[in-house]
This record gives sequence, C-alpha cells and structure tokens, in this order.
Amino acid sequence: MTDGTAALVAHIPSLRRYARALTGDAWTADDLVQDTLERACDKWRLWSAGTDLRAWLFTLMHNLFVNQVRRAPPHRASVDVDELAERLPAADALPDRRIDLQRCLLQLPDEQRAVLLLVALEDLSYDEVARILGVPAGTVMSRLSRARSRLRQLMEGAGPAPAPARAPLRRLK
Repeated sequence: MTDGTAALVAHIPSLRRYARALTGDAWTADDLVQDTLERACDKWRLWSAGTDLRAWLFTLMHNLFVNQVRRAPPHRASVDVDELAERLPAADALPDRRIDLQRCLLQLPDEQRAVLLLVALEDLSYDEVARILGVPAGTVMSRLSRARSRLRQLMEGAGPAPAPARAPLRRLK
C-alpha cells in the first residue's frame, strides 16, 4: 500500500461517521463516502502534499453532499412518526426521556448541521471548518451558535422552527 493510499484509508472511519450524521442514512452515507474516495482518487493531483488531507477530504465530501441535495427531487409525501405516536407501541421508557438525537439533527438546516457535526463530532477548529465549507470563520461561529440553540430547543421538545421575524421597514429620506 502506498503512503497516499494508507493516508486515505486512515481517514475512512471519520468520513463514514460524518457522512452518517450528515445524511441520517447508512446506505446514503456509504454512497457518499464512496463518491468522496472516488473523487479524491480522480483529483489526487490537486491535493498539495503537506497540507491537511483530512480537511481536503471533508471539503470534497461537503461539496458532493451539497450537489446531491441540490439535484435531489422534491421530497415525496411521508408519514410523520410523531403524528402516529398514539397508535405505535411505546417503549418502556417514560415519554419525556425518549430522545432521538438523529431525528433532531436532521431537522437542522443543512449548513447548520454541517458546521455542528464538523466542530462537535470531528473536533475541527473553526478555521478548518471555514476552509472546508468555503465560508468566513465568523459565519462558522454564527451557524454553530444557531445550530446549538436550535438543537437544544428540539431536544427539549420545542417543535418546528419558528418563522423568522421580519424587521420592520423604515422609510429613509
């Protein structure tokens, strides 16, 4: 195994973990990792030796995910499990103790979820996340703050996101 191949293989567990949390589905995550590794092999000449390979791979994965989301057909009608909660057999745990972190994560907007996962799950710095996502570090911090706040609300059972408040318009002369 060459050094480049070994380096790629060493990052597969973190790529899988991030892809799984990002997509919420094991099959889709595996496809995303496969596409990322394929893209990395095709574009290997674009990676600069001595730079952070992990950040480069996460950048590839993020861009692939964004492209897949953009190209995806509109969501089909689905059944909300919360609406059927009364008819489904309950687990032995008390209802207020059942927490579904994955479901709450998937309710976050994609850009907030990506920042939260890269910082909290992959332990990347704000600057590394900013490079991966192609946004300023200040944007990373604000998205992270909003993601943490919204996730806390969802975990406490706050329900769907409130509509953004509109600032009153003023007439300037």
